[in-house]
Amino acid sequence: MLGLTPARSRAAAGAILTLVAVLAGQRLLASDHQDTPEVELNPRMDINDVFAFPGSGTDRIVLAMTTSSPIQGTSASFDNNLLYQFRIDNSGDAVEDRVIQVTFSGTGAGQTVTVRGPIAPATTGMRSTLVSDPQAVTGPVGQTLGSATGVQVFAGLRDDPFFIDLEQFFKIVPDRRPSTGPLSTPTTQTATSFRNPGIDFLRSYNALAIVVEVPRSMLTSATGADANIGIWGTVSR
Repeated sequence: MLGLTPARSRAAAGAILTLVAVLAGQRLLASDHQDTPEVELNPRMDINDVFAFPGSGTDRIVLAMTTSSPIQGTSASFDNNLLYQFRIDNSGDAVEDRVIQVTFSGTGAGQTVTVRGPIAPATTGMRSTLVSDPQAVTGPVGQTLGSATGVQVFAGLRDDPFFIDLEQFFKIVPDRRPSTGPLSTPTTQTATSFRNPGIDFLRSYNALAIVVEVPRSMLTSATGADANIGIWGTVSR
């Protein structure tokens, strides 16, 4: 499961990983924080990163999604009105064959998570329909839920693994400056490159993370070395 902890004063760990993961070992490096005014004003809708990496055994894979960064403190909750989804294409047609659907209820320490799937979607594409899954995993946020041999889940606050000098970034690309917060104030300073040594502005900030570990067989029936899968994340109301 996810090996990061909520940030307080320690440095952020890890590297930026994937919007598309493949079992054969290829990857696409990417990250996407606060990319539109809508998600800046509605941070729980903002997908920061989607990760895929080997799980606790050779037959298992971990999917992870972070959202809502940057978060100060340790009291943030997921939005109960949102549907968070991992979508998995195992046939190479860029259409999801499996979905993992994640919903929340309650707030604060009493919030609970429900994870449905991996399961065939009721609808594909831009529309989303909540599926019925008798094997859904439900329990408190902040705890490891489910089975170590089946679907295992963690949802809760974690240190944002993204590393960036945001102060310098907004001097390089000033039109990406946020509309609120400490970095929203315009500056006359400009820059053409990042500082050396690098400065991790996000080292004291958290993100909300959804982490699901499953047997690979739940995502694809192919077993060869070239058995690729495409993975992407969505958030919808």
